[in-house]
Amino acid sequence: MTFRYRSTLARAGVVALLSTAGLGAVAGPAYAADKADLQLIPLSYQLAKGVSEAKAKPFKFQVNNTVGTVDAKDVRVTVETKGLKSAKVGVLAPQGCDIRGTTFSCLLGDLPAGTTEDFGIPLFSTGGKGAAGTLTVSISAANGAGVLDTVEHDITVTDPGYDLTTWVQDVYADVVVDGDDAGEAGLRPVRPGQTAPLDWAVFNDGSERATGISYGITLPAGVTFAELPEGCVEQNLGGLANAYCEDLGVVLKPGQYYTADVRVTVGADVTEKLLRPGFVWAAGLDSAAGTPEEQPKVATSAQRRAFSEADDGDNTAQFDVFVDQSPQSTPSPTPTVQPTSTPTAGPTPTGSVTAVPTPTAGGGAGGGSGDGGLPVTGAQVGLIGAIGAAVVAAGVALMMLSRRRKVVLVTPGEERTED
Repeated sequence: MTFRYRSTLARAGVVALLSTAGLGAVAGPAYAADKADLQLIPLSYQLAKGVSEAKAKPFKFQVNNTVGTVDAKDVRVTVETKGLKSAKVGVLAPQGCDIRGTTFSCLLGDLPAGTTEDFGIPLFSTGGKGAAGTLTVSISAANGAGVLDTVEHDITVTDPGYDLTTWVQDVYADVVVDGDDAGEAGLRPVRPGQTAPLDWAVFNDGSERATGISYGITLPAGVTFAELPEGCVEQNLGGLANAYCEDLGVVLKPGQYYTADVRVTVGADVTEKLLRPGFVWAAGLDSAAGTPEEQPKVATSAQRRAFSEADDGDNTAQFDVFVDQSPQSTPSPTPTVQPTSTPTAGPTPTGSVTAVPTPTAGGGAGGGSGDGGLPVTGAQVGLIGAIGAAVVAAGVALMMLSRRRKVVLVTPGEERTED
């Protein structure tokens, strides 16, 4: 889910939400079987000094519905901003949210059991570095018992620097590869054995340019790479397909994003409707050399509303792969025409020859596409925690190979404006 924001309302106490794919799973207390059970997890902690209002970076939070088994209906986020220090940070607010004084409330929509959703609260720099106050964020659902979780989250403004943040869309058969998920409702899941595009991007949501980037992609079990950019190294880690890529020549200015063509294939033997989690992460190389393999682009207004991540603690975006397991109709077999022997003209009482009719080839019911609706996803928690830890460990090891400045950023790079 993605929310717009109005820059004219950018001031302390006015806030905005943005969202997309999720990450992680945590344990929680027992809950009523018929009630939604959601948890709120902060993923961003720092904002780079010098981030302008036009390129505000959403602080990322995750709404987790992998503990309960009930689909959460009309999930709503409420944020109290009066704890922020207006001399250090400002906030943006979107259309469609209910704003009352220093509090705002935005509807995220439904969240199926077994999945997660990220949203962001875009902040920008207004002054010096240091502790910038606290956001109080809570989550609720129409079929939950009141407020389901609340987090008091401290914000810190750090030195100026670049901030590579990642964004990735869940995998469907008909995803539009454009760096955002705006206007893409009702997408079709991917049938087993078929290939689909991965829509992803790395944004620079910081206050300085990034020179050279590395990025990696980890696919869920049951999914493999069908196409990767040049300069990527593919390997299997723990039974999962991984790709590590570098573009030494690219220079990303604040407000620009980087992407390249990636396609994935769902295994023909996959029986699940939801494969998760997959990850995309990125890091800066602090140097640029040679010709870039891909040219950076200025983020559009739609892409600025797409959620992406930032700062060293949340440089990883998560995605799910939705699989169409609905029965696929097939054409009825055409009846075999049995050859008939040529009748022998034998004498008959009338001297006529009786013709033996030739069977007509039967036409069966025509074969349809068999495309089903969106799958109803259940709790597919599995080894998400272990997989996530392995991915993070692998990512850290790979990122250590390319030294990055320790720049603090907010999570998402959702609001960006053209340079």
